[in-house]
Amino acid sequence: MKQADMPTLSEFEEAAEGLRPVIERTPIQQSQHLSDLLGEKVVLKLENLQRTGSFKVRGATHRLSRLTAEERARGVVAASAGNHAQGVALAAQQLGIHATIYMPLGVPVPKLLATRGYGAEVVLAGDAVDVGLRLAAEHAEREGAVLIHPFDHRDVVVGQGTLGLEFLEQAPDLTTLVVGIGGGGLIAGVAAAVEAKLAAQAEGRDIRIIGVQAENAAAYPVSLEAGEPTTVTTSPTIADGIMVARPGDLPFEIIRELVDEVVTVTDDDIARALLALLERAKQVVEPAGAVGVAAIMAGKVRATGPTGVILSGGNIDPLLMQRVVAHGLAAAGRYLTVRIPLPDRPGQLVKVSELLAQAGANVIEAMHTRHGQGMQISEVVLQMSVETRGEEHRALVLESLRAGGFRPEVVAE
Repeated sequence: MKQADMPTLSEFEEAAEGLRPVIERTPIQQSQHLSDLLGEKVVLKLENLQRTGSFKVRGATHRLSRLTAEERARGVVAASAGNHAQGVALAAQQLGIHATIYMPLGVPVPKLLATRGYGAEVVLAGDAVDVGLRLAAEHAEREGAVLIHPFDHRDVVVGQGTLGLEFLEQAPDLTTLVVGIGGGGLIAGVAAAVEAKLAAQAEGRDIRIIGVQAENAAAYPVSLEAGEPTTVTTSPTIADGIMVARPGDLPFEIIRELVDEVVTVTDDDIARALLALLERAKQVVEPAGAVGVAAIMAGKVRATGPTGVILSGGNIDPLLMQRVVAHGLAAAGRYLTVRIPLPDRPGQLVKVSELLAQAGANVIEAMHTRHGQGMQISEVVLQMSVETRGEEHRALVLESLRAGGFRPEVVAE
């Protein structure tokens, strides 16, 4: 990207001024737990506490605020499974613009109700956002509405970049920034804003920018290696908010120029991060919003000074939260489910319970059945879920059961 085409500091500052009446100046919080893991001070930017629950309202509001009177009269249309939908809906409500949002049929109810609550007309269609994007584009062509892309537009990138300016004002000593990546609008805006601010300060220092993607939807490593935006095949991930198969053209150019490194994290990494944020930071964060923390906990981040991590969203469905917490406990070695074949005679359940008690494992749930595949006619199966204190204790529990003559099989969460 030519330097002349890069968003300027004045663009970011004007956007920040325009957003002031609409958005929250979200707080920062130092994390001692992550600081101990990284060996450097770690500061969290709590954008999960933003209006609508994510940073998306920044880009959506700035984009809509720059529409002409004629464009506003035509209305806007967007497609999203959640955060972009809510951002566009709130921005449209604030500016008196009619908004139509295409959302998947299986969208979590809280996100659906929130989007409708901001006054948008919601159309449920298809089982994925890709279907919604196609329908939104067709709607725009048919009705004349303005299509609001979630990340691939200069005004959206500039709006998201105001988060970077804000973070830098709150934590001016940062040397590293860790940011999640889906289509790339957030990290592109943050990187460009930080670069522009540092250049204006003429301090001769730099901030290292690290992007993080979900392993199952990692288009940027492939695209950066290829030198152009490349479509990848994605797999299901709990970080559905950043499950994007192809980078945005504009974000890609900025990221290629300004982002130092892109790393990936697994769903297990993300689940552990969500659990740590709940327990240590007392923050409710959606999976896509926690990938920066996941990268630090997985040892994917190298830093030599104060490090900032953006918690980019907190819109997690309560039912998903329940499953993710259970998954996170299992991934951290603190929850164990085992199937144990037992001889069908009295006293076996008591023996297993005694072994678990001696090992210090707390039983959460138990199921005893005579029905199941692969069982001998003289066998029953006991399935138990127990609370453990970590990987070492988990291994001790399994070894205690084996030493007692049983054959526990670990059930994947």
